[in-house]
Amino acid sequence: MGRFTSAKHYVAASILIPAGAALVWPSNSWITILMILWLVLAAMFWIRAERKNNQERMTRTIQAMQSSSIRTLNHHRHDWMNDLQVLYGYARLGKLDKTILYVEKIKTRMAVETAIAKLGVPSLISFIQSFRTITNSLALEVEIQDELNIGEMSIDAEGIAETLIHIINAYRFAVKAGNGELSVLRLELSADEDALYAAFYYEGELMNEQQWNKKIKQQLEGAPLKQVGSEQSFSKVLLRAEMSA
Repeated sequence: MGRFTSAKHYVAASILIPAGAALVWPSNSWITILMILWLVLAAMFWIRAERKNNQERMTRTIQAMQSSSIRTLNHHRHDWMNDLQVLYGYARLGKLDKTILYVEKIKTRMAVETAIAKLGVPSLISFIQSFRTITNSLALEVEIQDELNIGEMSIDAEGIAETLIHIINAYRFAVKAGNGELSVLRLELSADEDALYAAFYYEGELMNEQQWNKKIKQQLEGAPLKQVGSEQSFSKVLLRAEMSA
């Protein structure tokens, strides 16, 4: 709690002083005037403190977004430098066949990045692009059918994005690390005329499967994405969201 938050609560509580005096001497007009002035000043201070708190929250949010963007750019820069070093090494050795194969690998990865950037929901795009900066225990792979744009569908795009993010985080917090192998979560997104489909495939171990299952049920309760089928396991989760008429 910031100093302005504490101060405005103290100021609000101080109103009890003139209010109490007005109750003791109800016929004294000066006390009534004092109470009104006190209320006005307290209200003015409360509004000022609230604006200051909002500004501080906004500043912290902007700084967090800037830090996340910088970390994401640094990771991409690191990947680009690695790619250039590999290509340079193949070129110096005259290995044209390997150079071509590696360029194709880069093209495939860039196509995935382009598809992610066209999903149409900034919160989901930002989360996926920056995922590598928030964990070292889980790799997220994304496969998107054609040029899928959730934001342009007749569907609750923000609700779907929020649900997808929460489910990915449920895996992230439940992953069992330290076994020497990196766990992998693959998200496949596709759509037809009737619905949007999201499929999660997990390779790895969980610390507590029951706790993970509870989290998933909580995230799907009331969400636009619904479970497909009656039985699910942590290794495979299939979801579907109906298009609006």
